[in-house]
Amino acid sequence: MKRIIRLGMTGLLVVVVIAIHAQETKQVFIYSPSERAGLHIAQQTETGWKELGQLCSSDYGTWGAEKRMYHPSVARANDGSWRLVFQVNDKSPLFAAAYSKDLVSWRPQDYPIMTTSQCLQPTVFANENGSFDIYFKTKGGEKRWVSASNDFRRFSKDEKSLIDDVAWTRDTAMVNGLSVDGCLFELSAAEMGVITDYFNRLAQDGKQSQERMYEDAKNFPDLQPVEAVLTITNQEKTISDKLIGIFFEDISYAADGGLYGELIQNRDFEYVPKDHRGWKATTAWSASKPINVVQVDPLSKNNPRYAVLGNDTIYNEGWDGIAVNAGEKYDFSMFVRNYNAKKSFIIQLVDSNDVVLAKATLKTEGSDWKKYDAVLTAKRSCTKARLAVIGVKGIKAGIDMVSLFPQETFMHRKNGLRKDLAQVIADLKPKFVRFPGGCMSHGQGLENIYHWNHTIGPLQDRKPDFNIWGYHQTRGLGFFEFFQFCEDIGAEPLPVLAAGVPCQNSNNNRDGIGGQQGGIPMDQMPAYIQELLNLIEWANGDPTTSKWAKMRADAGHPAPFNLKYLGIGNEDIISTVFEERYEMICRAIREKYPEIKICGTVGPFHAPSADYLEGWDFSKKHSDLQYMVDEHYYESTGWFMHHRDYYDNYDRHMPKVYLGEYAASTPEKRPNVETALAEALYLTDIERNGDVVEMTSYAPMLAKDGHRNWDPDMIYFSNTEVCPTPAYETQRLFSVNSGDRYVATSLSGIPLQLKHRIAASMVRDSKTGKKYLKLVNALPVELTISLNGLMIPEGTLAEGFDGQPEEQSVEVKSFEVKGEKIVLPPYAFRVIRL
Repeated sequence: MKRIIRLGMTGLLVVVVIAIHAQETKQVFIYSPSERAGLHIAQQTETGWKELGQLCSSDYGTWGAEKRMYHPSVARANDGSWRLVFQVNDKSPLFAAAYSKDLVSWRPQDYPIMTTSQCLQPTVFANENGSFDIYFKTKGGEKRWVSASNDFRRFSKDEKSLIDDVAWTRDTAMVNGLSVDGCLFELSAAEMGVITDYFNRLAQDGKQSQERMYEDAKNFPDLQPVEAVLTITNQEKTISDKLIGIFFEDISYAADGGLYGELIQNRDFEYVPKDHRGWKATTAWSASKPINVVQVDPLSKNNPRYAVLGNDTIYNEGWDGIAVNAGEKYDFSMFVRNYNAKKSFIIQLVDSNDVVLAKATLKTEGSDWKKYDAVLTAKRSCTKARLAVIGVKGIKAGIDMVSLFPQETFMHRKNGLRKDLAQVIADLKPKFVRFPGGCMSHGQGLENIYHWNHTIGPLQDRKPDFNIWGYHQTRGLGFFEFFQFCEDIGAEPLPVLAAGVPCQNSNNNRDGIGGQQGGIPMDQMPAYIQELLNLIEWANGDPTTSKWAKMRADAGHPAPFNLKYLGIGNEDIISTVFEERYEMICRAIREKYPEIKICGTVGPFHAPSADYLEGWDFSKKHSDLQYMVDEHYYESTGWFMHHRDYYDNYDRHMPKVYLGEYAASTPEKRPNVETALAEALYLTDIERNGDVVEMTSYAPMLAKDGHRNWDPDMIYFSNTEVCPTPAYETQRLFSVNSGDRYVATSLSGIPLQLKHRIAASMVRDSKTGKKYLKLVNALPVELTISLNGLMIPEGTLAEGFDGQPEEQSVEVKSFEVKGEKIVLPPYAFRVIRL
C-alpha cells in the first residue's frame, strides 16, 4: 500500500490510498544530491538505495553563475506522466517547470514569472481533474499558490495561500552515504526498463565517445595492415549542392580586430564598462594628459561620444598594435567639428620608439561635422605601430570616427575586409555563409538582441552595442558588408536572427529574470516581426518602390541580393515562450514571402537532449513553417567515429537538416590530425545522407590569438599571420570537391571493430560530369583499397594529407594514382578527382 498526500487549492489535505502489487513494481527515490547536480534517481535494493544516474539538470540562466536546481519537487499525473518544479535561485520571480512522459525524456523547462520577487521551495501536486497546484514561499515567509494546466505550459497568476507547512514535507533516504531529501514513487517493471535502458545506452555512448586515435598504440598493439574492397555501383541519388558552407560569428575578435579591415580600436570613443569590465570611452587611446570626451552636439545620436583636442597628441594602439608593411598605403579618415574657424592636424604612424613610419597633414575648417581623408604610406614595416593624432596649436576641435584601413582590402572594397584572412575563407569555396551568429544573434538579454537595421547605412549612424562574448561591436561589418562578401565569394547568404528571445544563457535583468527573460513582450512582437520582414525587402526589393530597397541601392547595390534563406533562432531552449514567438514569426514570413526558405532550430545539443526532441516534435507538427532546422553539437572524436549513422534513419519527408555548428575535439582543444580525420569520416556519411542534410558548417570559424572565447576553431590568426588548421583542410577538400549526385559505394573485407575508422564516399557533379572519390584511413596502419568497378587511368591526381594524430598542422599534397588499387598511409585523407 502507498499513502499519497494531495492538497487542493484551499489547502485541504486529501489522503489517497492506492493498492500496489509489490512484486510488480520497483521503489525509486527522486532527488538532487546538490544544487549543481540536477535531478537524480535511485532504486531500492536489498542493500539500500542504488543511484542510477541523472534524469535532467537545470537549464536556467548563465553558465557558471546559474544552472542550479534547489528543492526539486516531482508529481505524477493521472496518465502516468511526470511534472517537475524547482527553485532556480533566491532572487528571481520565477521557478522552473518541466514535463516528462517517462522520467528520462524531458520537455525543455519553462520559467513562469510570478508577481513576487522570490519563488522559494516550489512544490507541485497533481489534481484529479488533470491540473496541478504549485505552492511556493517568499523570503518573508508568505505562502503563495499557482495553478498549472495539464500540459504544464499555462500558469495562473499567483495568489496568497493558507496551505499548511506539511505541503513542503519531503521523504528522506541514504544514497551514496548521504542523507538527501526527495520523493518516493513506485514504478512498474516496464517503466523501470525504460529507465535502465536509457542509462545503459548513455554508458555505452560514453565509453565509445572516449576512444582516441592518440591512444591507438595501446589499443591496437598488434594491428597489421588492412586490405579492403571498395565496390562502386551505378546507383545514384540527388543530394544537396550546398553541403559545405561557413558560419561567421563575431566571437574571439572575429570581426572588429579580425576580418573587418579597420585598424583603429574604439574609433568612435563608444567603449563602455558594459562592453567589458574596466573599459571606458578612452580605452585603446592614450595621451600625456587626460583625454577630454564629451557628448554635446554629437556627430550622431547613435554615437554620442567624441574627443576634444587642442594642442594635444593622442595615440591609438589598434588591436594588439597596428601591423603596417613598407610601401603599402593606408586610408585615414576622421570627422572633425571645429570650435573656431580652422584647425590643422598631423597624422602619423609611429613605432614603439615614436619613430615616424608615415605622415600626413589635415587642414580642417567649419563648425559643422565634416569628414576628412588622408593617405599614409609606410616607409618601413612594423608589427606594433601606433596611430598618432596631433592637434596643431591650442585651437580646440571635436574628432570622431577615427579610422585607418589598408588600401589593399579584399576585392578592394571600401570599408572592406582584411585581405589575407578573407582570401583564406574564399579559398574554401563555401556554398553559403551563415551570419552574424551564433549566440551574438540573440544576444545577452532582450536589450542586446541583434537588430540588423542597426548595422546598415553610414558608419557614424550605425548603432554599436556590447557583444555577448565580452567586447564591443562597432557594426562596421554590418549586413551590407556580409551580403557583399557572400556575393564576392559566390556563396548564398544565410542571415540568422533572434526568434523573439535572447540567448538562453543570458544574465539576470534588473527584475532578476535571466535566460530567455520571458521573450519579447507580446505587444512588441508585431514591430519585431516587421523588422524581419523589412530585412527581406531590403535584400530583395525594388528600389523604385521600396524605401528599404532604396537604402540598399543608396549604399551602392541597386540590384537585389537575391536572399533565399533566413534563419530564425539559434540553439534556443525550445520552451513555450520560444515556440509561441517562433510560430508567429514564421507564419508572418510565409504569408508575405512564401519563397523564403526558413531555417528553424532544435537547440544546442544532439539527441536525446530535451531541446532536440521538443524542437523536432514541433517541426514535425509544423512542417509547413520551415524548410530546414539547425542542429548543433560539439563532441569528441570518439563520438563522431561511432555515430556515423546519425542521419541514416531521418524522415525524408520532414524538414531538411542544417548542421550549423559542429566540431570534433580532444583534450588538447586545438584542431589536429585526429579531429580532422574524425570530421572527414563523418562528412562522408553526411554526403551519403545529403538528401536529408542540406547544409553543414564547422564552428567557430575564426579566433584571434590572445582573444579566444572558444576552442577549437577552424582558423587562428594574429595581426600578421593566418593559420588554417587541419580542420580547415578537411572542410576545403570536401567543399572544392563536391557534387549534387551521390554514387552508392560499399566497403567490404574490414574487420567489424575497425569499420568506424575507414570511410569512402563518391559524389558526381551533374553539370561537369566530374566524380570525386573521398577515402579516409583513420587507422595506425597502412590501408590498401582494391577498387571493384573502377579503373583509375594513368595521370589521375589525388589531393590530401596525412600525419600523426596529435599534429596541429598538415601539408596538403598532390599524389598520382592509377590502376585498381589505392594505398593510404596511416591517418590519411585523400580525394581522387575522376
